[in-house]
Order: sequence, then C-alpha cells, then structure tokens
Amino acid sequence: MMINSIYTQREIFIRELISNASDAIDKLYYKALTDETLAFNKEDYFIKVTADKTNRTLTITDTGIGMTQEDLENNLGTIAKSGSLAFKSENEAKEGHNIIGQFGVGFYSAFMVADDVTVISKALGSNEAFKWESTGTDGYTIEPCEKDSVGTEIILKIKENTEDDQYDEYLEEYRLRAIIKKYSDFIRYPIKMDVKGQRPKEGTENEFEEYEEEQTVNSMVPIWRKNKSELTPEDYENFYMEKRYGFDKPLTHVHIKADGAVVYNAILFIPENTPFDYYSKEYEKGLELYSNGVLIMDKCADLLPDYFSFVKGMVDSEDLSLNISREMLQHDRQLTLIAKNIKSKVKSQLQSLLKDDREKYEQFYNSFGRQLKFGVYNDYGANKDVLQDLLLFISSNEKKLVTLDEYVSRMPEDQKYIYYASGESVDRIEKLPQTEMVSDKGYEILYFTDDIDEFAIKMLTTYKDKEFKSVSSGDLGIESEADEKATEAEENENKDLFESMKGLLSGKVKNVRASKRLKSHPVCLSTEGEVTIEMEKILKAMPNGQDVQADKVLEINVNHEVFQSLKAAHDNDQEKLNLYTQLLYNQALLIEGLPIQDPVEFTNDICKIMR
Repeated sequence: MMINSIYTQREIFIRELISNASDAIDKLYYKALTDETLAFNKEDYFIKVTADKTNRTLTITDTGIGMTQEDLENNLGTIAKSGSLAFKSENEAKEGHNIIGQFGVGFYSAFMVADDVTVISKALGSNEAFKWESTGTDGYTIEPCEKDSVGTEIILKIKENTEDDQYDEYLEEYRLRAIIKKYSDFIRYPIKMDVKGQRPKEGTENEFEEYEEEQTVNSMVPIWRKNKSELTPEDYENFYMEKRYGFDKPLTHVHIKADGAVVYNAILFIPENTPFDYYSKEYEKGLELYSNGVLIMDKCADLLPDYFSFVKGMVDSEDLSLNISREMLQHDRQLTLIAKNIKSKVKSQLQSLLKDDREKYEQFYNSFGRQLKFGVYNDYGANKDVLQDLLLFISSNEKKLVTLDEYVSRMPEDQKYIYYASGESVDRIEKLPQTEMVSDKGYEILYFTDDIDEFAIKMLTTYKDKEFKSVSSGDLGIESEADEKATEAEENENKDLFESMKGLLSGKVKNVRASKRLKSHPVCLSTEGEVTIEMEKILKAMPNGQDVQADKVLEINVNHEVFQSLKAAHDNDQEKLNLYTQLLYNQALLIEGLPIQDPVEFTNDICKIMR
C-alpha cells in the first residue's frame, strides 16, 4: 500500500532496480580507487534483464559489488534504508562516479508488479552467497545459497493479469526495451537483453529464420556529456528526433555545461513549428529532467517560464534534491538556479538568432511570437524587460517585421510617440482614415494584427522612454498650434451642430467633434481612455462575453464636402440631419469592422439618400 501511494506509474520499478544495479557497480569502482588489488575494467561490468514468459519471471542481474547477509538485512529488510546513500556519505571525498540511489524504498517498487521477490547476492571478497525472499507483506527470509560470481540477481514473480491491470507487458521484450530506453538509456554500464529477430536463412533467398542474440539496449554515453567540439549539427538534430521532441527540425539549439553554484548539463531546442496543441489546455510545457543520467521527470514545468514554454530538451544534474520516490523534485535552491540560468540562455540564443540570422528568427517568431506577447501581458507586465527586445511588428514604412529598437532608432527628432494602428489585417489597417495624418507627417506606424498586441503594449507602456500612441487616440500629439486653433474655431462655430449630432447618437458615442486627423475621409471614430475599439472587439468575442465599451468619439472632417450637407440639414431639415448623422455613424462603424446595430435601417437610410 505504501509503495503504490509513493509511485504514480508501475513501470518505474524497472528504473529503480536498474539504478540500484548501476550503483552496485559504481560501489565496486569506488573500492578499486583505494584498493590496489582490485582492477576495474569497465567493459567487464554490465546489467542483464531477462524475461521468462513460461515461468512469469523477470530477472535483473548485475556484476556489481554484491551484498553480504548483513547488507541484505540492513538494506532490504528495512524500508527506506539506503545502502547507496550510506556508501555515498562514507566516500564523499573520493573522486569518480556519483551514486544514483538515495532512498532504499526504490527496491520495494518491485512489489507493484510482483507477488514474490527473490534476491540472490554474493559480495566482493566473500565465499558465501545468500538468498533474500519476500512477498512484501509477511516479512522476509534469508538463507545461504550457491552463486558462482560476485554480484546480485533480483528475480520477480510477475503478478497474474486482472480485469483492470495487464502485468504481462512486463514480460514483453518490446515493452521492456521501451521502458529501459525511456528511463535508463544513459546508465553508464551496458544493459543487456536477449533480443529476438529474423534473418535470411543461409542458402535461400526468400526464407527467413528466427534467432536470438544478446544486445546492449541502452546508449550509455549521453550526447550532453560529450564535448561540443565532438558534435555536429546533425548529431543534435538526430537527438531531437530520437527523443521525439517534435516532428519538425529544431531551428537552433543551446548546449549548456554549467559548473558553478549548481552543476548540470542541458541541451535546449527552439522548434521550427508550433505543436498542434500548443495554444490549447492539453499542451504541457517542461523539460526532461535527469539525475545522473536517470530520467526523473518527463516534463519538469518548473524549469521554464510560461513565455518560453515552446522550448524542448533536457537537463541532467547531480545536485537535485529528490523526494522519496525520485519522481518529484523538492522545490529547492538548485532547481531555482537552473531555471534562472536556462531562462537567460534561451533569451541570449534568441537575441543571437535575431541579430545573426534574421530570416530564421522571423520563422521562429511567426510560430511563437504570440507566446512572447502573452509573456509581456501576463503577470501585469512583470516580464516586459526580458521580452521587449524580442518583439516584432509589421512596419508601415518597411512593410515587414521590425523590432522596437529599429523603430525608435529611426524616429525623427520631433516625433514624440511610437505610433501604432490595430486591425484584422495589414490591408484593413492601411485603409483606416485614422492613419492619414500620422502618415502625412512622415511618421512610421506599427501594424498590430494579433489580438494580443494592444494588450501587451498597454503593459509595456513605453520603450526607451517613448510612449506608445494609437492612431485612433483622441490626441495624437502632432498637431501644429495653427491647426489646433483652426480646429477649435471650427468647433466653436459649429458647436450647436455637434451637440445636435451627439444628442442623436446618445449612448453610442461620448462626443462629436471636428477632426484634426482626417484629410480625405469624411468621418472616423477615435477613442478616449484606455480601452480602444480593437480591444473592445476582442473582449466581446471572449467566451464570457464581457460587455466592455470603448469611449468612442465621432470625428467629422469639416473640410469635406459632406460637412456642408450636414450644416445645411442642421439649419433647414432636422429629419435629414438625423438621417445623415446615422449614416455617418454607421459608416464609421463599418470602417472599424464593428457590427451595425440595425442593418435593415441602414439599408433603408441609403435608399432614402438615393431617391
């Protein structure tokens, strides 16, 4: 009951027993460091996994240091008594391999799949062998036995299948190989199995025969422990594919070997394409986490901030504080330091890509730029300093993606703000009447076509001391003093007209006024306050249907011929003024891509004009 409460997956038992076997060989290696009579030739040491379907047994054999009767009693007779941890503590000053095991409870994971566990062991320097046996419930027995060589054999009597559980899988060659590959691929000693295969029968062309041969099923030397100079880009790509981090190719990678406050190795990849479920609740971020080459977690989410959740790869460290099952990490200083360093390395790699290979960076940005913008927006802009230099937006001048730094570096001296315009597409934005005045001034405009863009910029607020300003905002900050006076004069002269129109549009707009920005178009909508029209559209489209309204202002181009018709209607025909006001308001809504409240009434109004 205790073991099942500690481990979340039964297959973990193979990882635990193989890790213990590896520790046993490591202990012999440690002994050889101080005992001149012992010679340690790594090629002579291995771990063997053998499945016997007929007798329903799974045997894991090692050529390690073995255990005496006392060792069996102390290490296996007491739950959570770790011989590896004790050995590690006694030999901390010695150089060599690190011992994997820290918790003696790992051995007992075998009882999740076995009715009976037998351990036969012969210790180094001993002429006697002993057999330890237990069903996991009624204690254990230890008795002398025969064993020719030093080392340990663990024999599991696999449980019978039930309606809910299929224990047969732990006797299948393909399943055992998959589990070993997943968790123990980088154990430093060979893990051997008798593998079945087919080959052409000698002397025939179309006949095949089955054969069985012993094969090493683990890689042993992980790529991340090799020197970077030994590895080619193809080696990293092959590793990416072998680990199934994605079906694409990585755009770039980062290989980290850290030997500072915390020691770890890592290989991180920036994928080429967005995973199909990336922007869904089903997507899980995280890096594979190894402790001394043994897989501890498939996806350690704590190693990546959300805004870099697209990063794939692995981390291997000797300094991790594990809990009793080795499946979870204690939240400690080491993990925090690794995560902080990884964040810095990923940002540096993206900056290098942006600087040295713009085409490749833009390919990355098209896949994951939205996530960077979410990172700026989330947590009330707490991460904006980390991410702002990685953002790209379409430029009205360049007609391509540019950075904020590139925009600011070419701003004219008299330009106060970073101007942007929001819309569904570049084509739609370029037709907006609100862009006229800014464009005529020769100022560059950033085009926001992603629904997160404006929300992110609101959190950013400034870049290099330059505020962001929407072309639809009430005050663009570029009007000359003469223009200001002329507009003010027009508003005073036509105050009654604008007040009448405001009354006719009561509840729809906050104000009606003469426009400072329009040149050729008769009408447009601008906004006051923090919520823009594009933000209103996005918020209303959300599942909870937030009833958010932008404070809209209907701006009239007093130099347009339509304005003369408005003035004439105001002076002579109240009904016609109402008709013209509603038409201009609906026209402004259509320009913004907003829905018209009553399309039938709108079409009837057009028909009235045509009579």
